[in-house]
Amino acid sequence: MRFLSIVGNSFGCSASGERLVSAARDGDLQEAKALLEYNPRLARYSTFGVRNSPLHYSAAQGHHEIVSLLLESGVDINLRNYRGQTALMQACQHGHWEVVQTLVLFRANIHRADYLNGGTALHLAALNGHSRCIRLLLADYIPSIPDLWNILRKRSNREESISEFDEGALCQVINRPADGGITALHMAALNGHVETLQLLLDLGASLSEVTVEDGTTIDLIGAGSTPLHYAACGGNAQCCQILIARGACLAAENANGWTPLMVARSWHRGWLEEILSTQPEVQSRTISSSYLSLPLMSIVKIARECGWRNNDSLPTCQDPCVVCLERKCTVAAEGCDHEFCTKCALYLCSMNSSSTVSQCPLGSIACPLCRNGIVSFVKLPGTKPLVKEIARTSLSLSFCTCSGEGPEPTSLTTPFYKPDFHCSRISPLGSSFRSLSCQRFSSVKLNSSLCMGAPDTSPSLVPCTVDRNLRNHLARCSRSGLRRSASHSESRRSWFSALNQYVATGSGC
Repeated sequence: MRFLSIVGNSFGCSASGERLVSAARDGDLQEAKALLEYNPRLARYSTFGVRNSPLHYSAAQGHHEIVSLLLESGVDINLRNYRGQTALMQACQHGHWEVVQTLVLFRANIHRADYLNGGTALHLAALNGHSRCIRLLLADYIPSIPDLWNILRKRSNREESISEFDEGALCQVINRPADGGITALHMAALNGHVETLQLLLDLGASLSEVTVEDGTTIDLIGAGSTPLHYAACGGNAQCCQILIARGACLAAENANGWTPLMVARSWHRGWLEEILSTQPEVQSRTISSSYLSLPLMSIVKIARECGWRNNDSLPTCQDPCVVCLERKCTVAAEGCDHEFCTKCALYLCSMNSSSTVSQCPLGSIACPLCRNGIVSFVKLPGTKPLVKEIARTSLSLSFCTCSGEGPEPTSLTTPFYKPDFHCSRISPLGSSFRSLSCQRFSSVKLNSSLCMGAPDTSPSLVPCTVDRNLRNHLARCSRSGLRRSASHSESRRSWFSALNQYVATGSGC
């Protein structure tokens, strides 16, 4: 019988896991919440064979709210599938920048490489031309300082070092090669993604990085190829012009002895012959990417410290954010001092293109109120750091030991009086139940000796013999509270009513 019970539980968990996978793939937030409330461990479920977790499916489909829900349920943010891809890689591959924003704020590892070709999330974003995702991936490497781009282009005479800017670390991330020595710039050039090419060059991507001989990759151009070779193979004239204007060498030869012009001819890109045949005498003016975002690092730091999704909105809010009119202002733009909530400031830096006003620093974001360039955000004096709380997952009981006086629990709103004792919760390993604070009832004095349940039985407050029908009614109410998220409040009231009756009946045992 015990074996049959174990098998039945495994089948049940598998079915629930598949339901969570379907909810994550289809964007059914309510279904995902109900399943995770029933069993938080379902967040770690992975499909057979490909080993895609619900986090992978929700990230690949762009359901950022479900991604946040899964991360708060304790799932490993860097979980890999059978190809070694993380949720961040799949979000970058499909261009879901809101998912990328959420994963970056939860500190996802951007340096992980997949097992197939050694590509990172940056390679996948560049391969598909998702410049907004690249902007978010590199948020921790680009400081919010006005003259950053002069420093990157070696046109500044400043000798003092900037402690918050590690140019070497940024260049290492930008120029990291995948298998065969292919960089993100190679991929953007090959596929003709002009905006991504400009952004990578502005961030310090190297024009002289060449591919290498590698038996694990198929190289149709040859080892020793530069990004200009790949742009000639791709056939995008604008990419070739930008690379040449930035200083790419037209005479560079790869291992096959081919120049970029020869590559263009071999791939029948006749329209590139004039561009690749003669080096321009005068360097043309290069246009910078509109996806530069200087204030992103400052707002990401504030969001991690103080939160960004909490709704501090009140009906009587005196000073709401002028963008959403729902949440109170938590940050201010340096320079113009206009105030916003953290979430709107995040979206402003992640979504909009940078300011094109000539007086503003390159990479600044235009303020939606005064159109001045925003370089960084600062935290308002009244903004408090985020207090991390243990996520509550389901309405049920666990075992507790009571000792002394403690603070009033604020996790559940109940009609009980303030307790004068504290419960240290001990949850059994195999239990999917949530801890519940022991509180004083209005008509019953609860002794601490009655607060320990038996680990090998269903969780209960008092181990006394009471009417079996009443105990069964209590169990049914508890199960209904787990299964019916739509009528959660009615189930909770029914559950507490039965609980009150249960304790009152067992007080004389």
